[in-house]
Amino acid sequence: MKKYITILVSSLIIISGGCNNAEKEANKRLEQARINLENNDFFAARNEIDSIRKFYPKEYKILKEALTVMRQIDIKEAKRNIAYCDSLLPIRQQELENMKKDFKFEKDSLYETIGNYIWKYQTIERNVERCYIRSGVNEHGEMYLASVYYGAKPIEHTGIKLSTPDGTFVETPEIAYDGGNNYRFSNLGNTTEVVTYKAEKGENAIKFIYDNANNRIKVEYLGGKPYIIYIADADKKALVATYNLAVVLNDIYKMTTARENALKRIEYLNNKLNS
Repeated sequence: MKKYITILVSSLIIISGGCNNAEKEANKRLEQARINLENNDFFAARNEIDSIRKFYPKEYKILKEALTVMRQIDIKEAKRNIAYCDSLLPIRQQELENMKKDFKFEKDSLYETIGNYIWKYQTIERNVERCYIRSGVNEHGEMYLASVYYGAKPIEHTGIKLSTPDGTFVETPEIAYDGGNNYRFSNLGNTTEVVTYKAEKGENAIKFIYDNANNRIKVEYLGGKPYIIYIADADKKALVATYNLAVVLNDIYKMTTARENALKRIEYLNNKLNS
């Protein structure tokens, strides 16, 4: 009996010692996380917190403190992101002011929540009765391409193929006639067709024109009766300028959105810390 009691007591001592060691190790990692946080080493601080969660799941008191530290990490990281955006946004916004002078801003306040920038010499009123490739970009930096046909007879095109003299080419996806992204109308015996390629449907074609702005680019209208034009230098210039504007607009949109999200995140985390 005495032997049994001795073994039991020894086991309890070992278990107790093991628990104390686990608590000490968890506390050690927590303190290191706090040091890393103080030094703005957020990655290392997160690693320490993750290690506590993984290796010491029963150290509830320390886990609670670790959650507080993790929220402090998130707040400090969000503040750093805000500072980064605040330092770059004015630069990008000044670039936008300088660039948009060559564009016309169009927005139908009744039907549109996001407006579009169009190169001044590519606005519809300046380009009636001609076949050409038009480009534009919305306020979020999302660029689009449009193939415009004008002629005595409809060709009912649904896409385009772009190629350079060396044989390099790219094709847009087919845009079926829908009265929206592919629409047609007749006036005084002539037909106008406009097919618009948005988002991923226009990415490859836009990049192709941008990269080959100094080359002669042939445009083959696809899906209906064959028709060919060559992109005018002025239209290539418009696309290059629009592409560059799109980069700036997209940067501004992303940084503005990131800043707003960071502010909301800080407010949420502070409420959690103070509750």
